[in-house]
Amino acid sequence: MSKETKKTMHIKKGDRVVVLSGKDKGKTGNIDKVDTQKGKVRVKGVNLVTKAQKANPMAGIEGGLNKVEAMIDSSNLMVVCPACEKATRIKYETRNDKKVRVCKKCNESLDV
Repeated sequence: MSKETKKTMHIKKGDRVVVLSGKDKGKTGNIDKVDTQKGKVRVKGVNLVTKAQKANPMAGIEGGLNKVEAMIDSSNLMVVCPACEKATRIKYETRNDKKVRVCKKCNESLDV
């Protein structure tokens, strides 16, 4: 059996990102879930798919077709810097003995 390893990702939960490719290209949203094993994330309002929901009157769930956000690969996303409001690549620097993510365009820290 192969050992499962955690992938390092340039994106964290709560980051504002822009979609680079796919059906939602150009849309922005905040990340609400990260799956480091698969390298995928869920972004609010992006990659909406239709799911069929079976009704369950005991639980108070109505049936029908619901729109939900599906996971999207992290390579299709780019972080939006909160300081300069531009989509940017990130670099890692050591500041105050901590590894922090830094905007390549304005040199501001992305980790607050």
